Amino acid sequence: MTMNRAIAAALWLGLSVLTASPVLAGEAGDAVFAERGPWSLEGRDLNWTLHVEGPESPGFLRIDKGSVTLREGTDPSDRQPILQLVQKTDTRTRQIGPFPVSGGDPVLTFFLEQTARDMARLTGGSPFYIRNRIKDALFGGGRITREGEQSVASFQPFDGDPNAARMGGFDSLTLTFVLGDPRQPIRELRAETQGDQPGYLNRMALQ
Repeated sequence: MTMNRAIAAALWLGLSVLTASPVLAGEAGDAVFAERGPWSLEGRDLNWTLHVEGPESPGFLRIDKGSVTLREGTDPSDRQPILQLVQKTDTRTRQIGPFPVSGGDPVLTFFLEQTARDMARLTGGSPFYIRNRIKDALFGGGRITREGEQSVASFQPFDGDPNAARMGGFDSLTLTFVLGDPRQPIRELRAETQGDQPGYLNRMALQ
């Protein structure tokens, strides 16, 4: 495990048909957790659209036309650069962070945590169990396919889970990451369920 991959994992735990052949398990996680830091945004912001949908449930927030912005800031305590996320939804704006410039990918951390929390709210399951199953899948499984300069890494954290009957369709959850240059931000992050039950979708796309 690379240093930035380990940092990203620590940060998170603290808080189409493709024809190419899949490669060995483990490479998919390495691609998602590639060392994109140290981040240098050169005075510009990076923006992702944000859309979240799912069944009605207390505490679950649907987002029609939201956004997540990654920007540089300055730590007031030591005047060193930091990273901040700004999430805008249909009803509110909030700031998330700070994150270290040399650490893992803040957007990936945000996406995984939001997915885990949404699943916990919609199923009544343990967020700790959900996070651990997702972490295990990202670090030990998955598949990656390639089309030209683009790679797609996908994972099914709850496939075959013994608690599938109580997951309300989340046993079909697939995490998908559309990647370009491994040093560049992830182009698309998507979590979605399949099947006859009311589905869940969490999608972020780089603008």
